[in-house]
Amino acid sequence: MGAAETGVSPVRTGGETDTNIAKVSAAMEFLLFLLFLVLLASASAVGLTADSRDSADWKSTDGGRRWRSRAC
Repeated sequence: MGAAETGVSPVRTGGETDTNIAKVSAAMEFLLFLLFLVLLASASAVGLTADSRDSADWKSTDGGRRWRSRAC
């Protein structure tokens, strides 16, 4: 029999290709993003997140209408 090919150009055996690696990379990126969103939603449901508007300087309302302070 002939010797195995060991030259500069290796034989393709149907293994990993650049396309397969790109697909796996894109799928992994999507799964990590999805995991982040699930963790954020879970933390929010448990009450571990804070509303950034809590300390904002909002004007008070009365029945949905803003009332003017007498100081302004």
